[in-house]
Amino acid sequence: MMRLRCKTRQGTHLLQGLTDVSSVRELQELITGVSGISGPTQRVMVGYPPASLDLSDADAPLRELPIKSGDTLVVEEDKSRNATVVKQYVNDQTLPRAPAFVRRVVPADNSCLFTSVYYVVEGGVYDPACAPDMRSLIAEIVASDPTSYSEAVLGKSNEEYCLWIRRDDTWGGAIEVSILSKFYQCEICVVDTQTVRIDRFGEDAGYTRRVFLIYDGIHYDPLQRQFPDPSMPPMTIFSTTDDGALVQALELADEARKKRKFTDVNRFALRCMVCQKGLTGQSAARDHAKETGHTNFGEV
Repeated sequence: MMRLRCKTRQGTHLLQGLTDVSSVRELQELITGVSGISGPTQRVMVGYPPASLDLSDADAPLRELPIKSGDTLVVEEDKSRNATVVKQYVNDQTLPRAPAFVRRVVPADNSCLFTSVYYVVEGGVYDPACAPDMRSLIAEIVASDPTSYSEAVLGKSNEEYCLWIRRDDTWGGAIEVSILSKFYQCEICVVDTQTVRIDRFGEDAGYTRRVFLIYDGIHYDPLQRQFPDPSMPPMTIFSTTDDGALVQALELADEARKKRKFTDVNRFALRCMVCQKGLTGQSAARDHAKETGHTNFGEV
């Protein structure tokens, strides 16, 4: 493993997961994640006096660069490189497309929250089979701290909650997002398409990483930054200093709101899949669950 540090105007960050056979592209992606500076505009320097690294060959292994484990890389944004790229594309009569925020759709299978969180914190790993493990993880955390996770917080006893969250027909929400934010030591931003609001879980915890989910009233999907270059994988983990990502997420939510891609949880029609009773809105479903113990609902 190579232990490299990245020094930017926002501070110094540890670049994790690199080896001497990792590619220049992987290094640039990690730098983008902690600095918000996109690969084409990165000026990366090392040594004293600092000398710029040649990162033109994105597929080259890091062992071919004059860096070693323990080095600190100084990173600046070189806006002149942006101008060069634009000029090149103008000559080709094609303007470059900026990286865009996009929704990565996951199944609406009662576990969309868990699939979405796993996808973003793992850097774009899609694995719907992760849900049972994540449910068990949450149950274990809650069971280990009955004082913090009391009935007043959970809406049911600690023991009842732990049994409930392990079931595959229950939905996750704010409590589960908060727990997962602490576990992964990562700020989780949930963007609401109806209100165009961002709820930031872990905002004041001092985390350096940030991920995004989009929520339409009943369903969560992960958000990612898609690059114009198809060879570059999407980015799901951002620096908490990357305010541009917050703006892009809100713009995406506003687009969805204008197209009415949300569910009004106070008015949408539900049916209890246990007793087949028709219900209107989230609060009615919650009351029905308390009265009957039925928690399996389907949208009509």
